[in-house]
Amino acid sequence: MPRTTSKVLVAATLAAVLTSCALDTAGATPDDVSSPLHPCASARTGPPPAAPSSFPVARSVAPSDLSTSVLQKVDGDPQIHCGRVELTTHTDIVYSSPGSSALALDLQIPATPGLKPLVVYVPGGGFMQADKRGALDLRTYVAEAGYAVASIRYRTVTDGAHYTDGVADVKSAVRFLRAHAAEYGIDPTRVALWGESAGGYLVAMTALTNGRPEFDVGDNLDQSSAVGAVIDKFGPSDMARIGADFDDDTATALTSPSFVSTQYFTGAPPGAADPMSYVHADAPPFLFMHGADDRIVSPSQTLLLHNALRAAGADSTRYLIDGAGHGDLAAVGGNVKSAQLWSTTGAMQDLVGFLARAFG
Repeated sequence: MPRTTSKVLVAATLAAVLTSCALDTAGATPDDVSSPLHPCASARTGPPPAAPSSFPVARSVAPSDLSTSVLQKVDGDPQIHCGRVELTTHTDIVYSSPGSSALALDLQIPATPGLKPLVVYVPGGGFMQADKRGALDLRTYVAEAGYAVASIRYRTVTDGAHYTDGVADVKSAVRFLRAHAAEYGIDPTRVALWGESAGGYLVAMTALTNGRPEFDVGDNLDQSSAVGAVIDKFGPSDMARIGADFDDDTATALTSPSFVSTQYFTGAPPGAADPMSYVHADAPPFLFMHGADDRIVSPSQTLLLHNALRAAGADSTRYLIDGAGHGDLAAVGGNVKSAQLWSTTGAMQDLVGFLARAFG
């Protein structure tokens, strides 16, 4: 008799902040907020937000192929700290209003001279929710490294949306920020995408579908949605193989029509929703980061896309983080140490170093 797939009640945001590393904006209006200098969290121990649904979690995960990737051992590295650079924060900027939705973003900008390269952060959430408040410690660290960092909400299953809507929303955010680059001190020629889990999927799709008008819809169509670099952290890439690396029960649950996340792809022709289908040699540089012990999105999902990009002649780098799970969600299952691996100086310097190389 087959064993029942293990499940945990997961956070609504796959990269939710599990600490008190928040800007002190009490009483502020959704406009400009000049933040005090503050440290990033050094531990991730607080309770996660309530989740909208149960999410399949594998009992085990197969070892990942390392022939084209780098195994990073960051256990023992110190946690990141912030507070060295003052930031100006703009909150709840509406960047698009598709239908009855008002989609907003938060923007952190270093209070230093010169135009800043832009990094658009796309949160996870199992395609069920997209909380732009997540990963504040990681975003703050990147902003203090000299980047304007925008975090966006996009449409999900709970909005009645489809994957094409999510991709269109990310592209809309890029176009909006280019249109308002002078207002926010952004360099519109240097734009990167950074996504986690479902957000990783969306940034890959956004970058690889550049030039396809069916995905570029909405406002500011006189602006380009092209980007110069992509950071995909543990995002899916091939929906037909979403359960690879996992036990049979979990693999079946992940592709079940009753699983809420699958509704984001309902009616999509085979392959049409997969970043794998849009790989080309002129893709921007990609950085993939995945936890070796990720039991929610198979590590092979980033490997498949990474290898496809390399085979096409594109620039792609993949780091497998030894001992890490699915971002902060590892802490939901009680493994706080695994979650903390993502906020080590080693892991975050890999990310910031990639941006520095991409933008020169």
